[in-house]
Amino acid sequence: MKSHRILLVAALLLPVLGFADDDAPPPKLDPKRIINESNGFLKEREPEMSAEEYALYEKVVEMISAQPDFALKLLEAMLNDKEPPSPAFEFILGNAYYAAGQTDKAETRYRSAVNRYPTFLRAWVDLGILYYSNQKFTDAIPCFSKAVTLGDRDPNTFGLLGYSLEKMGNVVPAEMAYMQALSGDPTNGDWMEGLLRIYIEGKQIDRAESLVKNLIKARPREARFWLTYANILLVDHRKLEAIALLETAVGTGVAGPDEMNLLADLYAEQKLIPEAVAIYQKVLAQSPATGEAKLLQLAKALIADHQYAKAQEVLGKVPAPLSGDGKIALLQTKADLFGAQQKWAEARVQLEALLQLAPMNGRALLGLGRTYTGEDNLPRASFAFEAALQSPDSTYAASLELANIELKNRHYDKSVEYLEKALKIERTSAVEDYLARIRTLASEKTN
Repeated sequence: MKSHRILLVAALLLPVLGFADDDAPPPKLDPKRIINESNGFLKEREPEMSAEEYALYEKVVEMISAQPDFALKLLEAMLNDKEPPSPAFEFILGNAYYAAGQTDKAETRYRSAVNRYPTFLRAWVDLGILYYSNQKFTDAIPCFSKAVTLGDRDPNTFGLLGYSLEKMGNVVPAEMAYMQALSGDPTNGDWMEGLLRIYIEGKQIDRAESLVKNLIKARPREARFWLTYANILLVDHRKLEAIALLETAVGTGVAGPDEMNLLADLYAEQKLIPEAVAIYQKVLAQSPATGEAKLLQLAKALIADHQYAKAQEVLGKVPAPLSGDGKIALLQTKADLFGAQQKWAEARVQLEALLQLAPMNGRALLGLGRTYTGEDNLPRASFAFEAALQSPDSTYAASLELANIELKNRHYDKSVEYLEKALKIERTSAVEDYLARIRTLASEKTN
């Protein structure tokens, strides 16, 4: 059946292509540096200090970044209960608190400064950065917006506003803010990446493709951009281009396990099995557990597609599993392969080895019962299915298998019991019809 053909690559797209906000890397900015650089005043646009405050400011301004605790002591010594400090002095005091890691006090000082002098642009910016640094994006947005209203055209302000808006789900103004940031700093990867996330979320494929190309040019060693570009191509139904792109990423050594997995999955979907196996083996070197799981997944898909020889070849590439779970999965897949070919004895060898590791593995017990059923050894099949009945994940299937055996033995009442048990777990019209026919046979036998 087509639904079983090799792999469903589309299922892999959303987690990678989604570029979800929760996973969005924050802009690579140094908030302390920005705040430290804001210590110089803009004359005629901001509040002034008293002469005494300014004299102290000149002494400590260079200390704030290098010796924040000492600078803080000097600044706090100026405070008294009689006269409040100027908004400008409170701003510098807020910067010193921030540099010393006392963000609550910094927030109090910044807030006081902007409340007393609402057009204090740099105080709004630094207050926004404080909120941004603490992931209080709802509080950061009005601060950055106020700074922009007051005339701030720094790309960082627009970029941080865009990121904060994006985190809050306000994608339209976030897009505008990112574009403003890029107009002032066109090569900034953080703002390009933010805009890329918005384009992808809005399914603006053409714009997303153009932007991710620029990101790859700017940061060619970051594999996630190659993966994102490949998924954009897949969404646009350009599989061959996606394969070529990922081949380039592998060939240049950029690709990690995620990129190689996607390439191998695409190879498998195109029935390029040797190429898929070769890439999965490369994944093994970087991520053994992932590579092992992928090879087993490929083997299972080949079994479902009745390509038994190729499935056997793939299983031969799986190294000795490193974990108990890996060994169980390998034994189960080998059993599936033998069972699909009705090689009951060979399948049983694998299942018995699996049950040595996991005695109550329901799937293995079901498989064991089916090998005996295939050989028409119903007593042993019943014993295995009864054991599978005890495992919650296999109770339903075991009930149906036991109902079939009891029907063959003409034990109609017992068959009815097992079918009723199955229907309590999952009610389907097919099983209900089956039960009705068995009840008719049981009634005829009684009469």
